[in-house]
Amino acid sequence: MHRVEHCLVALKPAPLGLIRRIGSHPQALAQCSNFLAALRDCRVEIESDTASAAMLVAESGDLSRAAIASEEAATRYGLQVIKRNIANQKENYTRFVAVAREAKSADCRLPHKTSLLLTTAHEKGVLARCLNALAQHGVNLTKLESRPSLERPWQYLFYLDHEGGLHEPHVDLALRELAKHAEAVRVLGTYPRTGTVSLAQKQQISAPIIGGSPEAPTANIAAPSPAAKKNSAYRLASRAHRAADTFIEIGPILVGGDAPFVMIAGPCSVESREQITACARAVRDAGGGLLRGGCFKPRTSRYDFQGLGFDGLNLLHEAAQAYGLRIVTELLHPADVDAVAREADVLQIGARNMQNFALLKAVGKSRLPVLLKRGLMASIDEWLAAAEYIMAEGNGRVVLCERGIRTFETATRNTLDLSAVPVLRERTHLPVIVDPSHAAGRREWVAPLARAARAVGAHGVMIEIHPEPDRALSDGPQSLDFEQFRALAREMSPQQGG
Repeated sequence: MHRVEHCLVALKPAPLGLIRRIGSHPQALAQCSNFLAALRDCRVEIESDTASAAMLVAESGDLSRAAIASEEAATRYGLQVIKRNIANQKENYTRFVAVAREAKSADCRLPHKTSLLLTTAHEKGVLARCLNALAQHGVNLTKLESRPSLERPWQYLFYLDHEGGLHEPHVDLALRELAKHAEAVRVLGTYPRTGTVSLAQKQQISAPIIGGSPEAPTANIAAPSPAAKKNSAYRLASRAHRAADTFIEIGPILVGGDAPFVMIAGPCSVESREQITACARAVRDAGGGLLRGGCFKPRTSRYDFQGLGFDGLNLLHEAAQAYGLRIVTELLHPADVDAVAREADVLQIGARNMQNFALLKAVGKSRLPVLLKRGLMASIDEWLAAAEYIMAEGNGRVVLCERGIRTFETATRNTLDLSAVPVLRERTHLPVIVDPSHAAGRREWVAPLARAARAVGAHGVMIEIHPEPDRALSDGPQSLDFEQFRALAREMSPQQGG
């Protein structure tokens, strides 16, 4: 913690009435808002930090320009302090955190503190259950703050500090129990805490070390316990970790558990503004809320249509906005995650990338839901292990999508493994949907497979549609036309039961 004293600094002392421009960091400007509001004919300018604001004043040579900065910054750049104590609050303290590029070890005999980032689902009493997990294991909470999530309206991120380090058994047990109730838990750091050290702690620190190093080991709560042998490849995704179903919120739409059956629909590829707009209208008119569309296409043949890329993503976003839909789209490269996430609502990992571990880790750092398709020849355990890569990075919003696997059968494009749905419902708390279009390869078989998917317990289906399937640039034979899609949507609607 550092006491911050904001000062108004300029080239030379001058009456406040002569100051026309004041620059500083947004936080400093907010903390001095009352002072700024009292000034007349003065423009406020946002700078990257308070020191840079002071430097710009010094370089400008403009006597009517000032900055809000510290006295140290004024001295460094040869400026004069015009006015002190201009903050709204007299006592202004800021907590600074030094972040290391890699985990650092420390003497485990020192009293430690751990900082966490926690997100929870919209469930009654879930935060209380998380905090109770700490209390039951004797872990003392020293800070709890909340911040609104930028990606998810009405969701909050909770920042916690508690006494104890990850190397302490009771802390490790507490965090593992906490993770069962949270949507995601990320350890921001474990480190020696400042403050008074008791006599007992001093004696412990001065005691000789027997049989090992005094350094606290680095730890990751996502790592499986040595005793957890069953399902050790996917601890976070397993029912043993979380017994209750996970619900994934995509705007107003809920996926998972006992939520209404969901239909995701749209073209295999975004081809033009007219085509994707027509598809969006058809999805909206059929009562759907989720629009799929491929912009980056991983095709088996180098000479097949590869998609329109970011131009296609812009068209997809325009169409979804026009009809009030949410976007599901695939991405191929870790470097594209941030750019795609700015336009999409769900990030899709295709079958060919199910074990692209760099991509899985990258989407795991995103706050958007991830739709993870099963690999072409992946077992259920391998599929869940891939989901674990995403969840271990802090993103627990994963939807599994069965899209058929490769077998000796050639009558269909792939073999739809509907038995995977009840198996997954037993083994994992994550939602499971089915893509009958890619499994069938022919549009006349899509509806029967969609009905079967619902019958075995899938939470939804993903259907390919096109205004003119026979002229589609990709996957035309398996795409429904709009009339076929409307008929299927009516059949799948909750009002029809089933």
